[in-house]
Amino acid sequence: MDKQYKRTLVTSALPYANGPVHIGHLAGVYVPADIYTRFLRLCERPVAFIGGSDEHGVPITIKAKAEGVTPQDIVDRYHTIIRDSMKELGISFDVYSRTTSETHAATASEFFRRLYDKGVFVEKDSMQLYDEKAGQFLADRYVVGECPNCHAQGAYGDQCEKCGSSLNATDLINPVSAITGTTPVLRQTRHWYLPLDRYEEALRRWILEGHTEWKTNVYGQCKSWLDTGLQPRAVSRDLDWGVPVPVEGAEGKVLYVWFDAPIGYISNTKEIYPDTWEEWWKSDDTRLIHFIGKDNIVFHCIVFPAMLMAYGDNYQLPDNVPANEFLNLEGDKISTSRNWAVWLHEYLRDFPGKQDVLRYVLTANAPETKDNDFTWKDFQARNNNELVAILGNFVNRVMVLTHKYFGGEVPAAGALADVDTAALAEIKTATEALAEAIETFHFREGLRQAMEIARIGNRYLQETEPWKVSRTDMARVATILNTAVQICANIAIACEPFMPFMAHTLADDLRIADMKWSMLAGEAIVPAGTKLAEAHFLFEKIDDAAIDAQIERLQRIKEENRLKAWKPAPVQAEVDFDTFCRSDIRVATVTACEKVPKADKLLKFTLDDGTAEPRTIVSGIAAYYPEPDKLVGRQVCFIANLPPRKLRGIVSQGMILSAENSDGTLSLIAPSDTVAAGAQVK
Repeated sequence: MDKQYKRTLVTSALPYANGPVHIGHLAGVYVPADIYTRFLRLCERPVAFIGGSDEHGVPITIKAKAEGVTPQDIVDRYHTIIRDSMKELGISFDVYSRTTSETHAATASEFFRRLYDKGVFVEKDSMQLYDEKAGQFLADRYVVGECPNCHAQGAYGDQCEKCGSSLNATDLINPVSAITGTTPVLRQTRHWYLPLDRYEEALRRWILEGHTEWKTNVYGQCKSWLDTGLQPRAVSRDLDWGVPVPVEGAEGKVLYVWFDAPIGYISNTKEIYPDTWEEWWKSDDTRLIHFIGKDNIVFHCIVFPAMLMAYGDNYQLPDNVPANEFLNLEGDKISTSRNWAVWLHEYLRDFPGKQDVLRYVLTANAPETKDNDFTWKDFQARNNNELVAILGNFVNRVMVLTHKYFGGEVPAAGALADVDTAALAEIKTATEALAEAIETFHFREGLRQAMEIARIGNRYLQETEPWKVSRTDMARVATILNTAVQICANIAIACEPFMPFMAHTLADDLRIADMKWSMLAGEAIVPAGTKLAEAHFLFEKIDDAAIDAQIERLQRIKEENRLKAWKPAPVQAEVDFDTFCRSDIRVATVTACEKVPKADKLLKFTLDDGTAEPRTIVSGIAAYYPEPDKLVGRQVCFIANLPPRKLRGIVSQGMILSAENSDGTLSLIAPSDTVAAGAQVK
């Protein structure tokens, strides 16, 4: 960052208010944005942190219809959940508003009208599906039908969830309205388009030449879009939920949510700075930073900047867009529709007082350059082995020793020994690296440097051993513990962006009234004579039971999803009744069962089928019955009149029947009550 800026405007992607936020959102957007904002505040640099809920769009109307409530009911519910849970996690927005506010409606309308009056938009007529019974055009998600690619039923108008193909609603075979179940018809409708192609060269110069410092994933995705060639993009759609298009003849049309939502950054800024908001958006000495996930790169790096370019009036373009990749959960992609997530409001309920633990783990595993994975076992290990054993242990030892030898009063330091100055020099190096990491959006490395201060402290205590020195030289103990207290103070300040609850608790314990970044690496952050709080543990261990409960919850969800996704195999081609009757299905009792040597999938059954001679059948179900001897005495159904077949040198006289479960496992078919061996199934 060569240019000196007077202020920094930080925005974070507006979470969609049709559900709560989960750890993927937090790791990708909100925790990094909060770390950066807190750092700027500690550096006493003017910053505004803008957030809010995105409350328009089709998914919200679909959820409202499914629940029999209004879209406003849906967004009111989830806006409150999101706002409150973010606040409880310590995400320190200066404002957290919403796109259903009057300020936003006025701002978005004015923005559209300005572009409309300037002749920026292209008006186009197109044919779209219309539900005559409902009397409305159908958004893509309101149309279902047969996928033209894989021919799966129930494909949506924008995507087939079976094969993953992107679709247009008009591509579907036999489309049906999800609202009324009737067949929609094609009708002509008019919409306004933002001609992104007109701004392609300006965007190319601004990004590809002017921002080569952007993260590789961001720069690369922008280059891909620009190299492919930008196309006009609709800014309106036929819907009754959203900001109405503010021109005559646009009844029943609203601003498309992708156009509407980023304007929320501007309208939310107006709410906290009604008189000076333009300084934050239109001054050359303001730096604009967007924190987003990788799925929003095109909107924040290409579409929204094109909108600002089109508007003019000196709107500042983003200086950086440090988008993260995705966070997975236990090796599987987080999915809100499948409930495969760790929801923030549920975490806060299940782990009260452990906000910093989640912030720490999400930062340590931040998907900064590639997708990363959250696991509950790693969460537990990082808490117990790092926060408790390294950071918390060091601070507790210092507080205990200070109370033991000096009644809790920080002793005055004498002349520093080499070991003291070496430790302080290491801390200075760590804090400088920490600041550089945060400035360049490498928060995972920043956290590592902050934790390095605690590691330095632990090594320092082990090297100086004040508990031994106390037998002969209390003046030396005073110097050691004064230095150790200063290291604790450095921990509080350095960790504040990452773990604010712990940091402020520790600062209170050390009687630091106002933490500032400039205090780091100082030798007298806590003056001699300061009376420290009583020793206590900043973190506590998380036991196996708490983690097992979370893992079991996910296993239940996975099983529920598997059952929901399972569909029976298609019915085979019809056979006539006489053909079916020629299959002789009988019941037999298992008298012996063993694995076939050198054949992992095969079991050899010996059956009592009611005849004089035992029957042998080889069946490929060994994987599902690892203890075949336990099948002895059970009854099974088998086809008796198949021709004998030799398998692995064994003559198999029939086929044992089994059913395939939804998870692909096989279960033997048997009568519900014991019947005579050889009984015929009819």
